[in-house]
Amino acid sequence: MKNKMFALVGRRNDLLMLNLKCDPDEANALKDIFPAITPGYHMDKKHWISIYFDGSVPDGEVKRIIDNSFLLVVNSLPKKEQTSIRLQLES
Repeated sequence: MKNKMFALVGRRNDLLMLNLKCDPDEANALKDIFPAITPGYHMDKKHWISIYFDGSVPDGEVKRIIDNSFLLVVNSLPKKEQTSIRLQLES
């Protein structure tokens, strides 16, 4: 998406892992609630989290965090690019 990343998938310690961009305050709350959510592996620890798929984070929560990650990146783009992406999502 416009040469920006909002998610990376990998495997670590025999678990599927997803790195996502995250608001620092939300990241701290998520890390307190879910042991399977940690600071972003090999990423900026303040703005990225890692979710390890061990079954402890509900699917709905994972989807919500993915959506938030995508929106964080979209909202950081110039207005013209934001509009272009939003129009593509609506079609």
